[in-house]
Amino acid sequence: GPEDDGNGNSGTQPPREREPNGQRVPGQPCTQTRAVTSYSSEGTQVTVEVHPQDSTPQLLKKLSFGTGPRRLPSLRGQDNKDLQRIEAPRPPGGKDLHAYPWDKSSLKSMPVDLQQFEKLDAYALQVTVKNSVEELVKALLKQARTDLEKVRAIWMWICHHIEYDVVGYHDKSQLASKPIDVLHSGKSICEGYAGLFEQMCSIAGIQCMKLFGHSKGYGYRTGQTFTGDSEHAWNAVYLDGRWHLLDSTWGSGAVDDAFTKFTFRYNEFYFLTHPALFINNHFPDNSNWQLLSPTLTLAEFEANMLHKSNFYTLGLLAAQPQTAVIRTVNGKACVSVECRSATLFTFKLRGTDEQGLLTLRKHGMKLDLYPQKTGSQKLQIFAKPYKASDDVYSCVLEYLVECPAVDQAARFPRDLHQPVGPSWFTERQGFLRPSHPEPVVHTNDGRCALTFTLSKDLSVLASLHSDGGGLTEDMGRRHVMQIHRRNQIEWKIHLPHAGNFVLKVFAKKKSDPGNYDYVFNYLIACLNAEAKWPAFPQSYSKWLEDYEILEPLSGLLPANRNVHFKLRMHGVAKVLVQAESAYPLTRSRDYWEGTCNTSGCKEVFVMVHENANHGFYSHVLKYDVETQ
Repeated sequence: GPEDDGNGNSGTQPPREREPNGQRVPGQPCTQTRAVTSYSSEGTQVTVEVHPQDSTPQLLKKLSFGTGPRRLPSLRGQDNKDLQRIEAPRPPGGKDLHAYPWDKSSLKSMPVDLQQFEKLDAYALQVTVKNSVEELVKALLKQARTDLEKVRAIWMWICHHIEYDVVGYHDKSQLASKPIDVLHSGKSICEGYAGLFEQMCSIAGIQCMKLFGHSKGYGYRTGQTFTGDSEHAWNAVYLDGRWHLLDSTWGSGAVDDAFTKFTFRYNEFYFLTHPALFINNHFPDNSNWQLLSPTLTLAEFEANMLHKSNFYTLGLLAAQPQTAVIRTVNGKACVSVECRSATLFTFKLRGTDEQGLLTLRKHGMKLDLYPQKTGSQKLQIFAKPYKASDDVYSCVLEYLVECPAVDQAARFPRDLHQPVGPSWFTERQGFLRPSHPEPVVHTNDGRCALTFTLSKDLSVLASLHSDGGGLTEDMGRRHVMQIHRRNQIEWKIHLPHAGNFVLKVFAKKKSDPGNYDYVFNYLIACLNAEAKWPAFPQSYSKWLEDYEILEPLSGLLPANRNVHFKLRMHGVAKVLVQAESAYPLTRSRDYWEGTCNTSGCKEVFVMVHENANHGFYSHVLKYDVETQ
């Protein structure tokens, strides 16, 4: 059967196939084949000569390895006098073992330079021999000299020429399982892949074993247990004095969710996979073939987080927690991922990203989850490289979240976008040195101020959003006052009431005539029910980005009062405040100051005279006056 290798959908991408990595749906036993050997071979199929009891079996070259019932293969029809003997495979031992957990050094169990394989890979893909397994191997080995190259050529050919047999999977009577039948039909299931690989290696003089065990592939459910017969097959090959693991079924491609269509999609990850990574989704019947020290128990394998191959091929290193099932504490659960290079993340809990706060870190991400429903729910983590040309995120992790109680206070506005808060990503957009590096800004009285240093010549917009429809787009902008001071930008925020709000930040290059692009957002939280602030005054186009209001900050002025004005503006000849009467402001350096009386008016305007030679004023600010 095939693997489900992380092609969960991230909302914006079309449904994709699941990689057919060789696992069967639980409840449908695999028609496995195991040969009898005179030592414990962990249940893998080996072809042996018939020897007196208790003598050592010999692997034979050019011997057809059958994959039928579990019995010794028939030698009828073989010209035995030409068979070359290769050394009997030794059981895995001390020098084969790798440390567990993974040391984060390499995805492979031996040094492999994929660039050196390019010519060999291209050659192997073009070989079309199908009359016999022996002739196919002979053709492939024309360009392969070392044992590693021989294994590579066989691997590449199988992964690109044998498709997963979705029909045979459902109807075993139509299934090709013997290597020659697999070759002729060009299709099989996991056991056929592994059997053909084993025989081709044997012909090439490479020791190879077919292994059986459980796998977390197609049909796997997060947190499930494994009972009964194993349902998957893969291989071990002997290179440079050590055993190594590979899975050509899972290297070949993908099946769709309905398990009706196979698509070739090569996956390099399953070639000579590091055993500490292979154990993520392959559990052999004989624990010696884990090639690990220490080995894992089946219970540990079941409990461990499933890291899909995408997780490692995207450069991710580790995830916390390491167990597949997470239980919330006081309505909250935390997940973090560590990675090497710049990576973007998103998530889905119950199919939506509204119930958490995802923050990007320099070497990974952190996710705080607040499920809004009790019970078990699926969490999917998606990732993509920062420099990827497309917008397709790949599913890299799946958890099962158990939530016994909901934190109602952590209900976030629908306008909140993931990720939240400043990060290396916002730095690359030109926003440096945030005054508030965390994603949530807490304010007790409903007011706060945020500052950044800009590393680029940007035009910036910020606006406030909340659920409930009480905050229009225009008023959302007027509850944020933006001040530019050289390369520093500040936002003063006055919340209209208590609750959770989103501060969204947009930017564009000043030289760019186009639209503003969304950059990032904060969550702003205020629990104080008495917090209630009016909007800032309305500004017009003549109010420049580096002008500043010192007072009055409130856009709603008291009636029948003298109100003091202090504004920082440059490049203007005159400034006046127009109420029932006109009140000119006086200049002291860059500041314009003065007082106006609000009696008898509903609105107050600040106006500027830009040029002493012109007779007209331009509106720059508008205040409302309280009704009596």
